[in-house]
Amino acid sequence: MLEYTIQENDQAINVLLRGDLDFESTEIVQDDLIHQIPSQRTCVLDFEDVAFVDSTGLGLLIQLVKKLKENESFIQIIHVNEDILNVFELVQIEEIIGESVIIKEM
Repeated sequence: MLEYTIQENDQAINVLLRGDLDFESTEIVQDDLIHQIPSQRTCVLDFEDVAFVDSTGLGLLIQLVKKLKENESFIQIIHVNEDILNVFELVQIEEIIGESVIIKEM
């Protein structure tokens, strides 16, 4: 199950995700989270507590990023663990959502 917390400051809206981004997350992302993020703001999706992403979760992530871009928001995805980064690379998600969206740790 996916849970999230939204923290807002002057520069950005930080969405801290906890749990798995999978089929069970569909309703949370589509019906709730997308509508909680205001237009024209920087949105940081923090994946620090996301352990698993399946194909449905990838689709949800793409949908979320596209919706935020439609709302003229600047999006960053941070703290992605190595396993999920490998999945992102396999499906070439950066080509779909943009290379500057996922911030890889140095």
